[in-house]
Amino acid sequence: MWVGGVRVVLQNEEGKILMVKQHHENRDIWMVPGGGIEEGENSIEAAVRESKEETGLDVEIHGVAWHIEEVSPERGQRFVNYMIGKIVGGELALGSDPELEEGKQVLREVKFLSRDEIGQLEHVYPKFFNDEIWGILEEEHNGMTYYKLRYKGE
Repeated sequence: MWVGGVRVVLQNEEGKILMVKQHHENRDIWMVPGGGIEEGENSIEAAVRESKEETGLDVEIHGVAWHIEEVSPERGQRFVNYMIGKIVGGELALGSDPELEEGKQVLREVKFLSRDEIGQLEHVYPKFFNDEIWGILEEEHNGMTYYKLRYKGE
């Protein structure tokens, strides 16, 4: 049985990307906002909901950057759709995960970062994020819809 998730790439007026710092396995990891697809919702609905929960922002989804799949004995069958979104309202604030108790929250920080700032972070997920996302966003700004299929481990 496949378990699905979403992540949302959002830029501000300065072209910086919104990143969230989460704490997992005794380390901080930076990634774009997102989470699991819930029963009865599609990827776009999940992306809008997760963005609001984690950042306080209202978003619209305009494209897909990547679809990443993982099949492993430890974690099972999982996929994550990396969506390209646009901020349409709300106020930036660190949110929370409603499935986790107050003392067990993993979200630590939320902020917009430049390519150079992301490149200086110790742990970014996925590892190829900063190398590939800027070209994808440039194509999106030029009216091209970008979609890339990736498999975990690439």
